[in-house]
Amino acid sequence: MPKPQVAVLRPDDTRIDEAVRYLQSLDVSPVADPMLTLCPTGQRPQRADYCIFTSTTGVELAVEHGWYPDEETVCAVGNQTASALRDSGFSVDIVPSTFTSTGLVRELSAEVEGDTIEIARSAHGSDVLVKGLEAAGADVHETQLYRLDRPKTAGRSVSLAIDGQLDGILFTSPRIVDHFFEIAEEEDNVAALKQGVEETIIGAIGTPTERAIRDTGLEADIKPELVDFAQLARRTVQEIVDA
Repeated sequence: MPKPQVAVLRPDDTRIDEAVRYLQSLDVSPVADPMLTLCPTGQRPQRADYCIFTSTTGVELAVEHGWYPDEETVCAVGNQTASALRDSGFSVDIVPSTFTSTGLVRELSAEVEGDTIEIARSAHGSDVLVKGLEAAGADVHETQLYRLDRPKTAGRSVSLAIDGQLDGILFTSPRIVDHFFEIAEEEDNVAALKQGVEETIIGAIGTPTERAIRDTGLEADIKPELVDFAQLARRTVQEIVDA
């Protein structure tokens, strides 16, 4: 009996390699199709009363370009981002109990009136942080540390999905969802794609990713409680096996 085919769409760095190895350990056949390539801007965060990081990639690039905390209150959206800061030798002052931009706005809104806030992240972040913190009376600045472009080689998983050959698809960010469907749109194959994935188990990490999938007219079957690829992969594969 052939192994289930599961598309993994992580960025074209060590994350895709690690994801493939993990899926192989679950006895499935990974379809590696990176949907993101990292393009650093060369910028680094400005000084402010608060500095907010939203991803491990943002932390790594900021540190690489010489950023270090200097009396600002350091905030991290999520434990993984906080761990990246601590691994770089820096203290983390605030991690919201809900690992989202909305959760951080809720955490900070009562204390930031009149303060300056620096948001260090990708060029594709939502406006939730900026609008929420400005509404709380803060002076907000955003530094775009990197862009997430679509690799020229991306698309194998889309073709397989259209042909109904994927048992599972693992989406780990809204940008990945966007790129996946952009490929289908460029070939005028969106309707065929939706038909092809009717029996496919779709997994999503995080509410923003789940929302991006819903915006395409599809629904995520699996959404793990933690923002954790291993949990996403395990639960999706188990759902495939149980189907």
